[in-house]
Amino acid sequence: MRPVAQASGVSRLWDAARRALSVAELALGIALFLLVLLLALFGVALQTHDPMASDLMRRFLPFGAEGHLLGTDHMGRDMWSRMLAGLQWSMACAFTANVINLFIGATLGLLAAERPGWTRNVVRQVADIFQAFPSLVAAIVVVVVIGDGFVTLVLTLGFLSWPIFMRVVYAEASSLYSRDFVKAARLAGVSRLAVMFGHVLPGLRASLLVIFALHFAALLIAESALSFLGIGAPLGVPTWGNSLAESRQYVLVAPQLLLVPAGAIIFTVITMNVLGDGLAAYSRRRGRGIEP
Repeated sequence: MRPVAQASGVSRLWDAARRALSVAELALGIALFLLVLLLALFGVALQTHDPMASDLMRRFLPFGAEGHLLGTDHMGRDMWSRMLAGLQWSMACAFTANVINLFIGATLGLLAAERPGWTRNVVRQVADIFQAFPSLVAAIVVVVVIGDGFVTLVLTLGFLSWPIFMRVVYAEASSLYSRDFVKAARLAGVSRLAVMFGHVLPGLRASLLVIFALHFAALLIAESALSFLGIGAPLGVPTWGNSLAESRQYVLVAPQLLLVPAGAIIFTVITMNVLGDGLAAYSRRRGRGIEP
């Protein structure tokens, strides 16, 4: 029985992958995301030089010169290796902060949808208070007061932008709680937690994936902006924001110092937006019942 069950599971997984890849936008988004993910996971192995090692005799080398794929910066450091190191920092920071956003927002959104009344009003009021302040400006204030660093940056970004997830989860969960299958489960005596996690939460997966991908791009931009201002990653850490800040005074001398980190940010943000749009297109296609 186990081999049959495993074969059935593999078949369902293959069918799901085939349906997902039939949506051109989603297929492109997955391909680009896998490329970015592989570069992030194996960035250390792909680095050709120490990203922190400087060589003042080899400053401002152009692309491909002397074994430096993307040239060198104003201190002779390898731009390719620093770009990969920055990708690892940005991906780790944005992903961790986004998981915090997802957990807080989804929990409060489900709670507000499941318990209408004062609980819903309190959650919505708290979300309104958080959204009243621009998250990036609030993050700047918090980081300046507490100090920079990976943990501070992740927690700041993670605790300031959860209302986006909360509002999406609340709106869709409220609709699901009015569906007949949820009402039937309640009448059958199914516990509130079982209804929430067994009937409502699975119906939110598509929306959560879309918001997660799109908000990932926003958090990556926020992290780069804070590092560019000198209040995100500590000085000297090879992040894209720090690289952009260091390249400002050398734009006319060596424009590649600006183009490499800026191009990396733009490419990653486009990748996550394409992935999010593809997931949304796939969800709409399934909702209309026209998937192959």
